[in-house]
Amino acid sequence: MLTNLEHLGLAVKDLEAATTLYTKLLGKEPYKREHVASEAVDTVFFQVGGSKIELLAGTSPDSAITRYLEKKPEGIHHVAFEVDDIRAEMERLRAEGFQLLNEEPKRGADNKLVCFVHPKSANGVLVELCQSIN
Repeated sequence: MLTNLEHLGLAVKDLEAATTLYTKLLGKEPYKREHVASEAVDTVFFQVGGSKIELLAGTSPDSAITRYLEKKPEGIHHVAFEVDDIRAEMERLRAEGFQLLNEEPKRGADNKLVCFVHPKSANGVLVELCQSIN
């Protein structure tokens, strides 16, 4: 079951410029910066109440974020929901007819296991499932 809005992922071209902008906008510094080699992205996280904002910038031409920004403007890339049991949630969503982009959860940023739901099966929204790694 989806338990919480975990974060909004924002695709950006210039991570440093976006970090400066969001630091000013939110009135606080990010709490984490991380490179996710498997996705070829650099990330910056801001805590906002019980949720987070994740800035994502591609680090190679074949990064999903780089390809995304070739077609679309900077902005909301995905919405992420926290789950207690990602494998059970993946099974439930498959049974409900959702198309998943991952057969198995994979390690993502911010110490999470993640899986994505294809936008074609979620009214055009890329949905990420996140489970904390203990």
